Amino acid sequence: MNIMKPLTALLLLSSLVACGGSSTETASDNDNNNIESQAEERAPELLYGIDIDGYTIINDTIRSGETVGGILGRRGISAVTVDRLDKAALEVFPLRQIRADNAYTVFSRHEQDSLGERDVVDYVVYHRNAIDYVVFGFTGDSVTVSLGSRPVTVERKQCRATINSSLWGTIMEQDLPYALAAEFEDIYQWTVDFFGIQAGDSFAVIYDEKYVDGQSVGIGRIWGAEFNHSGKQYYAIPYAQEEGKLRYWEANGESLRKQMLKAPLKYTRISSKFSRSRLHPVHKVYRPHLGVDYAAPSGTPVHSVADGTVIFAGWGGGGGNTIKIKHPGNLQTGYLHLKSFAKGIKKGSKVSQGQLIGYVGSTGTSTGPHLDYRIWKNGKAINPLTVPQEPAEPIKKENRAKFEHIRDRIIAELNGTATEDMIVTELDSIVLPKVDTTVVEATATATETTATATAKE
Repeated sequence: MNIMKPLTALLLLSSLVACGGSSTETASDNDNNNIESQAEERAPELLYGIDIDGYTIINDTIRSGETVGGILGRRGISAVTVDRLDKAALEVFPLRQIRADNAYTVFSRHEQDSLGERDVVDYVVYHRNAIDYVVFGFTGDSVTVSLGSRPVTVERKQCRATINSSLWGTIMEQDLPYALAAEFEDIYQWTVDFFGIQAGDSFAVIYDEKYVDGQSVGIGRIWGAEFNHSGKQYYAIPYAQEEGKLRYWEANGESLRKQMLKAPLKYTRISSKFSRSRLHPVHKVYRPHLGVDYAAPSGTPVHSVADGTVIFAGWGGGGGNTIKIKHPGNLQTGYLHLKSFAKGIKKGSKVSQGQLIGYVGSTGTSTGPHLDYRIWKNGKAINPLTVPQEPAEPIKKENRAKFEHIRDRIIAELNGTATEDMIVTELDSIVLPKVDTTVVEATATATETTATATAKE
């Protein structure tokens, strides 16, 4: 019995140790399960659709003169891989579209192998703009190219302001997006003389402003506008009379578009007007100046003021690089002293209103960068600033009811009298309110009854 007691105690102790071991083992398993569960539950932190875990993120900007090969080469990507990337990108985003001053982001990880330690680049993200980007992926010998967009939130905004000096100055004073000025000039370029803006002119506008990560990245649709210039009121009501062609219209249904643009370029000043006798700045003699000079920085884009056909594109003597375009209605326009022509512009080219045709320069007999803009009617030079503006086609009869339904609500919102249910948030699928046919029928019946009674009398 004395022998058995120690043996029993030993067995009991072994049992306890075994149980304890079993218990410890179970706890460890649970911990592992919890870790695995937590790992499964952890949502990856994504940047441009890439899980950033394990990566060093490097932000940089493409400098003038840099090449894609040079940028990637500094990051350890071989010339062979760059060539493979160039071919793979052709159908998605050709590398020649990459521009200086745009940002890019590098995803780099530290790797150690038999060759030693090194940094490996798996992804390079090129930022096309504040919203859109391109992801170049490098995995072993393969490359991938994909497009992406950052999430955008849109806020509908409205403002009204009186111009003190200039449109741009007022927009800055009101802390409004700079893009609004450009949008105004695009919408009203046929009707408002932006060179003649004066203090006391005013505007109101309803627009969408776009945000990425809380930062404004531009504006979206202009839902309606009102511009008061020189005592006249101009509305801009959006409506697509033709499928896919959203344009802006006056309150009476007249198109804001005209046969010709007010001017062939933006952000300029008039340095010399049309004159039958002007002191020439170079020759110092009085002679006719049969055009309007717009002073603008060298390289400023020049656009065709109307649809037409290029009848001359070349050296025009004292006019330097010159383009002449023939338009309907026996009209012809000329663009002189150009720095260069836009791609594809040559004699016989068809051009559309607003199309880029060249760039401001100082070629020929010129004292500085400017555009000499001219118009001929039936072969006779006329003043470009006094050309009658023929309007485009107005709202068609069959579209009138729908247009007026949209117009009334937008004007009410501009005036601050619109209720929530009146706000126009879409245009394509808007439904007109139903007409109460019983009232119409009752009115018609009453009219018929009155007519019958009168006839009997």
